[in-house]
This record gives sequence, structure tokens and C-alpha cells, in this order.
Amino acid sequence: MATSSGGGSGSGGGGTYSYRNGATHSHKSSSKLDTHTHKPLSLNSSSNSSSKNHVKSKSLGPSSTTQRRNSTTSKDHHPSVPGRVRVAVRLRPRNAEESVADADFADCVELQPELKRLKLRKNNWDADTYAFDEVLTEFASQKRVYEVVARPVVESVLDGYNGTIMAYGQTGTGKTYTLGRLGEEDTAARGIMVRSMEDILADVSLETDSVSVSYLQLYMESIQDLLDPANDNITIVEDPRTGDVSLPGASLVEIRDQQSFVELLRLGEVHRFAANTKLNTESSRSHAILMVHVRRSIKGRDAGHSSENGNHPHSVKSLKPPVVRKGKLVVVDLAGSERIDKSGSEGHTLEEAKSINLSLSALGKCINALAENSAHVPFRDSKLTRLLRDSFGGTARTSLVITIGPSPKHRGETASTIMFGQRAMKVENMVKLKEEFDYKSLARRLDVELDKLIMEHERQQKAFEDEIERMATEAQHRLSEAERNYIDLLEKEKSKYEKDYMDSIRKLEDQLAMNQRKNEDSHIKSRAEVYSEELADLKKMLQKETLLRKAAEREVNHLKIQVSELKMSEASRKSEILKVHKMLEEEVHQKEKLEREIAILQSQLLQLSLESDQTRHQFERDGLEKDVSSVDSLTSQVKHQQQASGNGEKPSIAKLFEQVGLQKILSLLEAEDADVRIHAVKVVANLAAEEANQGKIVEAGGLTSLLRLLQSSQDETIHRVAAGAIANLAMNETNQELIMSQGGISLLSMTAASAEDPQTLRMVAGAIANLCGNDKLQSKLRGEGGIKALLGMVRCRHPDVHAQVARGIANFAKCESRASSLGTKSARSFLIEDGALAWIVQNANNEASSIRRHIELALCHLAQHEANARDMINGGALWELVRISRDCSREDIKTLAHRTLVSSPTFQAEMRRMRISY
Repeated sequence: MATSSGGGSGSGGGGTYSYRNGATHSHKSSSKLDTHTHKPLSLNSSSNSSSKNHVKSKSLGPSSTTQRRNSTTSKDHHPSVPGRVRVAVRLRPRNAEESVADADFADCVELQPELKRLKLRKNNWDADTYAFDEVLTEFASQKRVYEVVARPVVESVLDGYNGTIMAYGQTGTGKTYTLGRLGEEDTAARGIMVRSMEDILADVSLETDSVSVSYLQLYMESIQDLLDPANDNITIVEDPRTGDVSLPGASLVEIRDQQSFVELLRLGEVHRFAANTKLNTESSRSHAILMVHVRRSIKGRDAGHSSENGNHPHSVKSLKPPVVRKGKLVVVDLAGSERIDKSGSEGHTLEEAKSINLSLSALGKCINALAENSAHVPFRDSKLTRLLRDSFGGTARTSLVITIGPSPKHRGETASTIMFGQRAMKVENMVKLKEEFDYKSLARRLDVELDKLIMEHERQQKAFEDEIERMATEAQHRLSEAERNYIDLLEKEKSKYEKDYMDSIRKLEDQLAMNQRKNEDSHIKSRAEVYSEELADLKKMLQKETLLRKAAEREVNHLKIQVSELKMSEASRKSEILKVHKMLEEEVHQKEKLEREIAILQSQLLQLSLESDQTRHQFERDGLEKDVSSVDSLTSQVKHQQQASGNGEKPSIAKLFEQVGLQKILSLLEAEDADVRIHAVKVVANLAAEEANQGKIVEAGGLTSLLRLLQSSQDETIHRVAAGAIANLAMNETNQELIMSQGGISLLSMTAASAEDPQTLRMVAGAIANLCGNDKLQSKLRGEGGIKALLGMVRCRHPDVHAQVARGIANFAKCESRASSLGTKSARSFLIEDGALAWIVQNANNEASSIRRHIELALCHLAQHEANARDMINGGALWELVRISRDCSREDIKTLAHRTLVSSPTFQAEMRRMRISY
């Protein structure tokens, strides 16, 4: 939702009806209300919802801390996030002495917690009104103070930001009670220090994270260690490159549990200087500073992957270093400011008081310079301001609680404390995420991985060598055995063939002798037949010998083939040996490659450090040129409660909501009894003031019921409260579209036309002003009479009504200016067509700053569209633009007016014609 930099529906929400601590308060608008519209500091503050848009990282609501911590970021650097110093005021109840001495006098302050402001009485009929981020009554519990002041800062520290929590006020107004109360007898009385450490220890993991504490005091411009009293002259060291302030000489104790932290606080309090004065029996004479360093490892950044090379898998992990977030929480219990004549200080106590007042004065000068955007801020005037340099105008999230007393005799000190808080609210910090890479951890991990790779390589190399030796031995054995077998087989065959040959010769000789005997003994057979038979026998024998020879040759060839195969197997073994040698060479090459990558990583680390420094300086220069607009969040507390049972106690709206249920409450909006309807709509309005309830109300039909009440009811009170609830719901863009789709603008216009009460008109104007900030609804809002209804309400002379009308006009003009720059609108402004220009020019120099600021913005936005230039010249707006560009107290509006006049040809021509020197 687009809105102007002025306050949101702010004073127009359901916060008109709220209670605190069982007491009902009513209020009237004051024209002296000093409205500050700075952007909220906390990303998680329950009283500011719009600031959640600035974070991841991360930031970044006050939900369960365990749900919010697991997010990580892959950014190499984090830009600065703007964050204003948040200020809460806490009232101390009257003590016994004041109850007696001031029994006939009223308190000098009147709190209006539902409006987040207080009144400081000048006399019985006149008072000044001041607005703060939170107003805590004398009945506010320690838990309530911690929730609204410290918890958002603690959660930011856990997310990796620096944070500061500080208490400022007169002596005896409860600063040490608020911050340093141990609460050993009563746990409900625990202060911010103890509760902060409880939340930190509950959120961190002691296995991977660390929490360390330093506890110091600034006494007589000397920094002393409360945990080691002998260390009483600690020096402040400033990093010339980043400007960060550190105390390297201070004791740093690691905290593992809550009990050890409480023991450290008790030890520090024993060594802290205190004295008895007329204002406080145990007045702190030093500024106490608790520093909590939180170091957190961000998991989920490293992912391993594996690759395979042949049959040997190798595990390779990512070389990206792990991320570490460092947050520092600084809790400062300032010594109380005091007047010497009231405290009765003398002697050494007087010197202590002078030192305290000088350091607080130096702090006040620094905050004044920052609030006025002075070119020089005197941080070096005091060691206190040097220590708090990061907390005011630096990179830390800062939350300040100022403590005041009710006694009218201390009105001067109370007024000084309030003005200190008002000026501190104008200080803007540029919050930075403290995140860095843990290169040492990465180097250690790489060393381990390298050792593992070397060991694995050596093991594989030895295994390869053993395998090669075994294969070579086996091949030699097989070759020797084959040669022996071949020789034995040849000998056997040779012997066999020789034996057969000799047998054959003997047989032939025997046969020849037999034949000769036969020839001699018998002459029956002829010699030819005998020779034929012998020849046939010889042929048979020759054939047999031939077959035997061929079989022997085949056997020899077979043996030769076996020998060749053995030789080929030996060659294959040799090839495998060469392949193994090649693999070993590749392993050596891979090792050398890893060593080169490590060297490259080290050079990249140096380059990244240089680039990080250059980027940070660039962001710091760019951050100074950004115009951060402030948006007030509509938040208020519960005011009206239902009558409880016979004991007279009144349950809170939250408890009533849990017991009765939203549907039952909404059904009472249609009750026949008028008083029941009034009470029901007040309850719904109080619930709508909390952002967490708005979605439930809309889903349950609460928005429809509220619009129906505007249409059907004739009761002025119902109109006022219903309009306030709708104004709260209209801060959400989705709800704005629902309001328009259900005819909400027509109903609001009808209510504005019939209403006479200024508070009702203020609520209606606040709702329409919120709708004016939506780019998508411009044409429909104007078509249904929203602009005319807004202008019609100026008939009421009440300044708060005029402030809401001016805010709505500024929002509408800003959306039109944006549409003109995008090229989606070319005609002149709807505001000029509906006759708003005359009223705008008439109130351009209004005495009320809230009205004048919005009107000046509206004039600048209208002048940015060239189609409006001629109408603005004819209507006298040109003279007002020239005045704004010269005399406006807001530098950003003054610059915008000057840029608009210079860039418009029509305005330039008219100024030359009128001879206006510019």
C-alpha cells in the first residue's frame, strides 16, 4: 500500500477506546502534539508492522524464535537497512516520601498510553503534549517493559545485527531496576539484562554457537572491568577501516547457562560504585555497560558431491566456506542526571556528579547534532559518546527507555529527560548485518581432506604395486611351467618316435629273414607275389608312420600356439602394468591440481576482502543520499472492558476474546439493545487495532458488519467507533479492495456528510486517507465521491480533521504523480477537477505542522505532472512552490519543490514572465 510520509491512520484507529492495567482513560486531541513520523527501528516490534518489509534477511515478527532462526542467505554482502532510534517512556510510581510531601499536589505528568503520548503540566490549566513509541504507566510489569523495549533488539542480535538497549533519566527514577534487576526473590521482577540472556541462551546451540559477556563501568572518564577490578584503565580502540569500537583489554567470559550469567551480574554489581544522596539511597555513580557477543554458525551452506574415475570413487566436497553471523548486544545503564542542590552531593561525591553530568551533556550534544543533521557530531568529547558511537547514528538497532518521576518538584528534570527522548527519536541508524565467511574453518577442512586424499593415494599406490608384483610373479611361473612342459613333451615324442622307428626296422629285418627262409623252404609262391605282399606291407607301414608323423606335427603346433598365448598374456600383463603406472601419474597430477586450487582460493580470499571493503564504502556513500520516508503504524491498546463478576474485577479484551469467541462478539453487532451494540463495536475496534486480529476479523465477516452499521445505525458513537475500526483495517491493501468492493467509500461519504462530531469526522477522514494511498483504487474512489467527501469535511474547523484531510490529499496526489511518471495518466489531476486546489493553496502555510507538511507534499506531487502546471499557476500555487523551495523547514520537501520548479518548462516560463529570480 502506497502512503505519504505522514502519519498513517494513526490517531484515527480503534485506539480511541483502550485500557491499560485496569484503568480507563479518555483523551482529547491537543494542538500542541509534537508528531514524529520516523520509520520504526524494530523489524519485529508489536507496535510497528510496516518495518517487517525490510528483512531476510532472514529479517526477520515476534513469533517463536525457533521458527525464525533456520533461514540462511547466499548473499556476499548485505546492504544497510534504515532504522530509527525507538524511545519508550516509563513512569515511576510515587514513593513514600513523595506521597507525604506532595499529597496536596497533582502529578506533573499525565500519561495517555492508548495514544502513546504524555502531557507535562505547566500549571493547572496548561500542559505540553509529547508522543513516544511506547508509554509505560507506573503499573507496567517488567515483562511488559522487556517485550516492547528489548525483545525486538534481542531478536535482531540473534539474526546477526548489533543492538543497543539504554536507560536514561534522573537519579532515583528506576533505570537500574528496569535494566539490572536480578529477580532472585521474585522472578517477575527480573530486568532486561536477565531476560535478554534467557532468550539468547534459549535460541542458540551451544555445540556450534558461542555467547560471551563483558561487564564494564565508566567511572570518572575511566573504563573499568567489573569482572576484574584490577583492570581499571581499559582503552578504546577504533577500527580506522570500519569505524567499529572495541575494548580489547576487557574480560570476555563465555556463558553456558543462565545461572553463571546471574553470578557474573552479581559480581559486577558488587564492584560498581554507588553513593547515598538525597535523591537515592544507592545512587549509581558510574555508567554500567554490559556487552553480549553472539557468534552463530549458519548451517546448510555446504553440500558434498561425488564423482567416479574408473572403478575408484572419490568424494569431493564444496570449497564454499561456512557462514558466521556475529551480533553484539550492548545494554547501558546510565548514571542518573542530578542537580547538585537537590542531591546534596559534596566532596568526592560532588566530583562524581560533575563527571556524570559532563558525560551526559556530551551525549546530549551528539544526539542534538544527529537530530539536526549537523555536519559535525562531537563523539570524541567523552568516552561515553565514543562507546555509544555505533548506537546513535551508527549501524546498531537502538532502543532507549527514559524513566521519569511523578513529583511536581522535579518537573525541570522530568522536562529535560522528555526532551532528551524527543531528540533521540529523530536519530536514524543504518543497520547492517554482521555476516562473514569462516575461512579458517574451511582451511582446516581442506587440510583434513588433503591428508585423506594423500593417504588414500598412498594406499592405492601400494596396492597397485603389490598387484603388479603378484601378476608379474604369476606370469613368470606360468611361462616357466609352460616351457618345461613343452620340453618334456618334445622329449617324450622324440623317444616314442625313435622307439617306433627301431621296432619297425627290427620287424622289417625279421620279416625279411622270414621271407628269405620261406623262399628257401618253399618255392610254391612266385617271387612276384612275395614282393607284392612285402610291398603292400611296406606301404601300410609307411602310411602308419606318415599318420604318426602328422599327429606329432599337430601336437607340436598345438604346443607352439600355447607358447604364443602365454607370450600374449605376458604382453597383456605388461600393458596393465603400464596402465596402472599411468593412473598413478594421473593421481599425482590431480594432487598438484588441488594444491593449485588452494592457492587460487587464497588469492580469491584476498580479492573478496578488498571488494567487500569497496562495496561497503559504496553502500555507505549511497545510504547518505537515500530519502527514507517514515510511516506511522496505527497501534493502540484496549480501552473498553465488560463488567466482570461480583468482585468488580475487569478482564482484558484479549481474555474476553478467548472466552467468548470472535463470532459471538460479531453477532452482538446486530443486537437490539443499543448499549450492547455500542459495547460490541468498541470491542471489535480494539481488536482491529492489533494487526494479528485484522485478518481474523475480515474472514469472520467483521468488515461487512462494520459497513452495515454505518448504513443502518443512527448513533453517532457507533459511527465514530466503526469508522475508526475500518480505518485500522484499511491499512492493509487487500482490505482496501474489499472495502471498495462492498461500497465502503459511499458509506463513509454518507457518514461524513451527516456527522458533526470532530472525532467522528477524524476517523472517517483517516479511513478515506488510507484508501487514497492505493494506486489501483484512484478512479473508483473518485467516482464514488471519495474526494468530494474528503473536501467536505473541511467544514469542521478542528485541526486533527484537517490533518487527516491533508494526508489523504497528499496520498492521492502522490499516486497520481507516480501514474504520470509511468505514463498511465496524461490528463490533469482529479484533485484539481474536484476543486481541491483552492483549499490546498489556502492551507499551504498553515500554522499546524502536520497540516502544512502534507499540503506541501501534495503541492510538490501535483506540480510534477505538467498537465497541472497551468491550473496551478492560475490558482496561485506557483508562489507557494517558490516559498516552499526557499523556506521549508523539511530539507527533503524543499529539495523536491526546487527540482519540480526547475524541471517544468511552464513554471520556468511563468517565473521569467513574472521576473521571479530563481
